[in-house]
Order: sequence, then structure tokens, then C-alpha cells
Amino acid sequence: MTETHDRTVRYAETPVQKAAMIIGIVFLVVGVAGFIPGITTGVDALAFAGHESGAMLLGIFQVSILHNIVHLLFGVLGLVFATGVGGARSYLVLGGLVYAALLLYGIVIRGDHPANFVPLNTADNWLHAALAGGMILLGLLLPPTRAARVGAPRTARA
Repeated sequence: MTETHDRTVRYAETPVQKAAMIIGIVFLVVGVAGFIPGITTGVDALAFAGHESGAMLLGIFQVSILHNIVHLLFGVLGLVFATGVGGARSYLVLGGLVYAALLLYGIVIRGDHPANFVPLNTADNWLHAALAGGMILLGLLLPPTRAARVGAPRTARA
């Protein structure tokens, strides 16, 4: 008897996978938007890294080339990890912890401090707080299985 393995990548089969996929897509969009004039003000003042970057995503969040690249990588990771339940949960919880660390970093290392290699301002800190809490909660609370459809036939057990 031959056994076949289904190697099809299955996105968004469960709520936790859907959340990881959606957050990954949002990070990709934000990463690209950080380079687009009009969406990002001061693109001509976009520095590679550091608090000297004069670019502001949506005129609110200070960004740099490194900051945008991190968003793009975080988005790709979200899509990769959304292919499995465990990976999606890990992405959300660990990603939330990364954002909690960035929040603490942003609070301790103020705007023009030389150690501020990722440009962070007060708006970034608030966003990182929301991302940390939201991602961790989604990762811990969303069910790992698909919800049963209403009216779906039940199978008899032998």
C-alpha cells in the first residue's frame, strides 16, 4: 500500500493562522508604504538607521530604511509561519514579545539618544504597546482549530 503525503501549503485554515497571515500582510504593506512619497513624508530625509531619519510614515511614525526592512521581514515571517497552527501561534506570541521589548527600548532610549538606532518616537511606542498586547493575546486566545460549521453533518462514531 502506498501512502501519499499532501504537501499543499494551507493558509488561513484556523483563526490563529488567519491572524498571523493578516498581520503579516499588514507588516508587508507598512514596510512598502515607508518608501512611498505621499504616504511617508520626508522620504528625501529617509536615513538608513538612527534617530536622524526625517521620514514619517503617515506623518506620524518615524521610519528609516532599516525600520522599513524590518517591517518587510516581519511580514514575510508572518506569511511563512501562517502555514501551520504552531508556527502561527509562535509568530504571534514571540512577535508580540519582540514588540514589548521594542516598547521598553523606546521608553528607555529617548528620541535623540545615540543608541536610538531604530527611529522611535512616542507614536511608535504607543503602536508597539498595542502590537505587543494584541499579538500576544491573539496568539494565546485564538483557537487552533477550525470552528465547526453550523448545519454541517455529523459523522457517526463506531
